[in-house]
Parts: sequence; structure tokens; C-alpha cells
Amino acid sequence: MEAQSGRISNIQQGMPNDEVNYEGKEEKMHNNEVVSFDDEKLILVDENDNVLGYENKDLCHRGQGILHRAFSIFIFNDKKELLLQKRSAQKPLWGEYWSNTCCSHPRKGESYEQATVRRLKEELGLETEMKFLYKFQYQANFGDKGSENELCSVYIGKSNALPTVNENEIAEWKYISMDDLDKDLAQHPEKYTPWFKMEWQRLRTDFKEEIEKL
Repeated sequence: MEAQSGRISNIQQGMPNDEVNYEGKEEKMHNNEVVSFDDEKLILVDENDNVLGYENKDLCHRGQGILHRAFSIFIFNDKKELLLQKRSAQKPLWGEYWSNTCCSHPRKGESYEQATVRRLKEELGLETEMKFLYKFQYQANFGDKGSENELCSVYIGKSNALPTVNENEIAEWKYISMDDLDKDLAQHPEKYTPWFKMEWQRLRTDFKEEIEKL
């Protein structure tokens, strides 16, 4: 049986894998709550993660971007399949690109731990323990639309729950095996966000044991 997947327009086509015990109720599998705001205050930092100030999210992503805190979450199921999302077309940067389970920013007054828990629930309706792996800095331009300029913390976790997908944030979702993801990344790298490609390479080379322990 194929790995579980779904589209927001027909989300119930994503049926559970026979070998995984998916928890949760299928009757509420998407929502349209607005959870992203251009004027939300992000945390500006230096390369050592020292706080320098705060700025609106929209301004942080203009031009070459202003370095700010961010995080990326990778959620696996019991079969070690990774939950991927295709970003909504509404996204100003990298809309309709495939990416990791969830990524966003701590807001002013939030810790990384508070922000990761909040965002995973807002986008996918999931709650699970997460483990911090590493932190890295990157900058990526999206044509003339703007840039990501982030000091990004990477987390992993495990869940067998069916996601309750926020249709304002996510266009499609799917679970995919690590080997199949490796193959698709090699064949179609243009489908994926730049931060996800960097993070996945690092996870596959340096954090195999941590993923196996989930």
C-alpha cells in the first residue's frame, strides 16, 4: 500500500497505511484558521543567536532579508516515513514547493520550544515531543520576491496521528519513505525548498541514529 497522502481539496483520499496505527479522527482533517500575519514581530539575531531586536515578518523577508530566528520540524511515523507538506500557493515565498513537515519563526516573547509546539499544532493539528538536533545559518533568494535569511533550529519528532491540515498554509501533504525521498530529490530538486534540501542532507549524513531511535 502506498504511503499516506492528501490534498486539501480532497483530503480524505489520504488513507492510513495498514502497517501503521494512525490515531485521531478523519472527519476533521483540515481547517482555515489564519495563523500567519505580515506584522508579527520576529526576533532579529546575530550569527551566534544573540538577540538584536525585533521586526515585522514582512520586512524581514524583503530584499536580501534580515537575519532572524527560525525553526524546521521533521515528523516521522513508526515506519520512519517523513511527513512532507506542499506549501500553499498563498505563500509569498516558495509557494507550491514541497518542504519538511513544518517550518516557521519564534515570535517576540516566544522561546523555540513554545514556537515549535504552537506552529505544529496550527499547521497540522499535531502534538508530539520534539528533539533539537542542530542550528545553522542560511540565506536564499526567491527571485525578486524576497529572501529567507535565517538562523534555523532543526527538530525531529514522531507521530502516527492523521494531520488536521491548515488550508491557508498547506496545499498537500504526504508521508514518504526516506529512500523514495532521496530518489525524488536527486531527480527533481527544483520541487523542494532550499532550506529543506540543506537540512535533509544533514539529517541523512549526521543524524541517522537519532531518527532510528524515534
